[in-house]
Amino acid sequence: MPTILITGCSSGFGLETARHFLAQGWTVIATMRNPKPDLLPASDRLTILPLDVTCPDSIAAAVAAAGEIDVLVNNAGIGWLNAVEGTPMPIVREIFGTNTFGTIAMIQAVLPQFRARRAGVIINVTSSVTLKNYDLLSVYTASKAAVNALTEVIALELAPFGIRSHVVLPGQAPGTAFGSNARERMVQAGGFPEPYAEMVQGVFARLAAGTDEDKTQAEDVVAAIWRIATDPAAPVRLPAGADAVALFNG
Repeated sequence: MPTILITGCSSGFGLETARHFLAQGWTVIATMRNPKPDLLPASDRLTILPLDVTCPDSIAAAVAAAGEIDVLVNNAGIGWLNAVEGTPMPIVREIFGTNTFGTIAMIQAVLPQFRARRAGVIINVTSSVTLKNYDLLSVYTASKAAVNALTEVIALELAPFGIRSHVVLPGQAPGTAFGSNARERMVQAGGFPEPYAEMVQGVFARLAAGTDEDKTQAEDVVAAIWRIATDPAAPVRLPAGADAVALFNG
């Protein structure tokens, strides 16, 4: 069976994707900054590896340990919610370091083996916020929009080598830790600038509105990743979740 390497498997989309592919009989390389072996069912088709996508040595070690893979899923990411004025430059660099540069570094690390076999699939998980502008998501959106553009261009670059490149666009996912992690990081960085207080209240009200059924579930993202991994005719961009599909279709 094919082998898939997934980044950011400690929770959310990455964890559920690893579970699904393992259940379908694939060999799964699940990577995490801090490996937790008990998160996934024991299997001789499962390898859990430490990986920090911002560290070149960590990437090299993980890719070497993984060996030959067929599909790379770049899922590791950092959430952030604040006005650009309230986003310190170290935070900007941290977000782009993981969401954008980490994705590029992982792609570069696996391309030699993909080119040698003239086969391989790259799946980048970004966000549907790149489809519509939202207050207080300027830096986060920029980090993900860059990956969208990268994905579309390398799809052209890599097609002659038999390599596919795709992007999955999830919507708002209340079942993941994205929101709580983003808020915690924001508080640690000093909170919102006071002049944006009214805007902040409006954003939090919008995030709390609607029902979970109207938003993205982990299984929606897993289904999109599965389709791309198994269907050579899958589109380069694929929304995941009812809210993401609505935005995508305009």
